[in-house]
Amino acid sequence: MVAEIKSYTVLGVDAVEVTVQVDAGRGLPSVAIVGLPDSAVKESRERVRSALINSGFPFPARKVVINLAPADLKKEGTIYDLPISIGILFSQNIVSGRKLKDYLIAGELGLNGEVRRVKGALACAILAREKGYKGVILPVNNAEEASLISGIEIVPVKTLTETVAFLNGDLTIEPFKREGDFRESKFDIDMADVSGQFHAKRAVEIAAAGGHNLLFFGPPGSGKTMIARRIPTILPLMTEQEIIETTKVYSAAGLLSEGVIDKRPFRSPHHLVSDVAMVGGGSSLKPGEVSLAHNGVLFLDEFPEFKRSVIEALRQPLEDGMVTVSRISGTVSFPARFMFVAAMNPCPCGFYGFEDDVHQCSCSPVQVKRYLSKVSGPILDRIDIHVSLPAVKPDELSKMECGETSASIRERIEKAHAVQRERFKGLKISFNSHMGSTEIRKFCSLSSDAKAILEKAVSTFRLSARGYNRILKLARTIADLEGEEIIKSHHVAEAVSFREVIKIN
Repeated sequence: MVAEIKSYTVLGVDAVEVTVQVDAGRGLPSVAIVGLPDSAVKESRERVRSALINSGFPFPARKVVINLAPADLKKEGTIYDLPISIGILFSQNIVSGRKLKDYLIAGELGLNGEVRRVKGALACAILAREKGYKGVILPVNNAEEASLISGIEIVPVKTLTETVAFLNGDLTIEPFKREGDFRESKFDIDMADVSGQFHAKRAVEIAAAGGHNLLFFGPPGSGKTMIARRIPTILPLMTEQEIIETTKVYSAAGLLSEGVIDKRPFRSPHHLVSDVAMVGGGSSLKPGEVSLAHNGVLFLDEFPEFKRSVIEALRQPLEDGMVTVSRISGTVSFPARFMFVAAMNPCPCGFYGFEDDVHQCSCSPVQVKRYLSKVSGPILDRIDIHVSLPAVKPDELSKMECGETSASIRERIEKAHAVQRERFKGLKISFNSHMGSTEIRKFCSLSSDAKAILEKAVSTFRLSARGYNRILKLARTIADLEGEEIIKSHHVAEAVSFREVIKIN
């Protein structure tokens, strides 16, 4: 009799149902795994054999054929150890088949029969609910992330023996239920740590309120990185849906050590990062940095030092909030809706345009131009806010006020987010920065004075259509922070002030 156990595989960040078929028939004792398995799946033969024997179960002296269907879909990882073991035991009439059709089963096996964590457990739980399964049987270390999905049973198991006893009805395992609220707001850093730079902190508040992208431009030591690292502290707490989306990405990437992602991600890759590491892909089509920053912040320090191909690869995620990766093994789409923050110096030495009594620029005009040209116009055009940060002298730091705490800034941002949620109710967008031309025409009503200032800005800065729309979206956010329905002249003026153009004299 052929055993059929339902499991899954991860494709991108989503789970796809896989049927594990096990047939123990006549022939020389052997184990064959078919259905496009990778090396980790093929090695499950030895793990399963040792786990069964060390758990007190017999291993059949027969020809065992294991098929992972659909056979044209590549299977990866150690997900199938547990379902293969259950299939082998079912073929020997050791496991009852009454519950097998009700659950998706996944887990890696240790040689002693211990059931270990697998990746993609949250996606598995989502798939089980969509397909109408009663629940999932997963390693106990995956139970917390899977419990984010309601409406199904999350059965946590520690060993192969425990799994068999549950399936046979000899053991009752209480479905895992998450307790309390995962959301957390404690940080070791605070925006009040930053002395001075009030213009930059105002820019950060506006960017966080509307989900806008941000570029810091200034000499070394002006506080660009310090401010950027404190942006997550002023962002509102993650909603349950955002926790699910973000945890799903980390789970699919195999980066979820325990629990769930309940703090907004802050990703700051080194400038030597590769194209694939940034946008995702590779032989196994894993999510990259832009997806790991989903619902959080992607910070690129020393922006011009990144490879040109890496910088240009940001165009699609910055515009669409997702990235589509095509490889010979398939095409997948990863979520990539993040707040983009970049920081750059004005030249290789860092002091062009910011000279003082101590620091003088030592770069030639050609070097400066070559350095700044590493960041293309189309990328700069996709960044809503450009901010210059002059260096703060050490003797002035003690005299400067630290300013507001992150908590007080977050209160204003939460109110602006509430306004936007109400405005975009029923639409597929969440923040002002996501608006298209249709939403801009509908929601960005300007006063007559504001229209005049905007028209002058278009001619002065020679803005593209994208730049024009981005000023409108930025002005809409500034008005939301003040609780204004109509965009007024000072809102547009402030928005224009954040569209500084990097020039070479």
